[in-house]
Amino acid sequence: MSVSSELPTHQPTLRIQTRPDDVNMHGDIFGGWIMAQVDIAGGITAAWRAKGRVATVAVNEFVFKHPVLVGDVLSFFTEITRVGTTSIGVRVEVYAQRKPVDTEVIKVTEATLTYVAVGPDRKPRPVDAP
Repeated sequence: MSVSSELPTHQPTLRIQTRPDDVNMHGDIFGGWIMAQVDIAGGITAAWRAKGRVATVAVNEFVFKHPVLVGDVLSFFTEITRVGTTSIGVRVEVYAQRKPVDTEVIKVTEATLTYVAVGPDRKPRPVDAP
């Protein structure tokens, strides 16, 4: 298990604590729930860069490294990896903080997604257009 003692030094885009109603039939947090949170975090970053509405157009990579447990506090760190004419690539890394006493920090998921800037007509628009 890749356990470290610290989160990255920059601020996370999103933080949330997992709950019992987020589990799959095996008692781990449901992967689809984690994917939704990753999309939210990536979308926040893309929307700020696009200065407006964005839509998810691709999940380029998604890797679950370790299970996420009930009660974990998840921190979602985002980074823009590419800006095209209408699209924005975003990398999302997810860390779990476990056990309030003797806290463990574990990188549990990483993903890259592509978003497209869209206008009021819901059609692609240039990223740098208002």
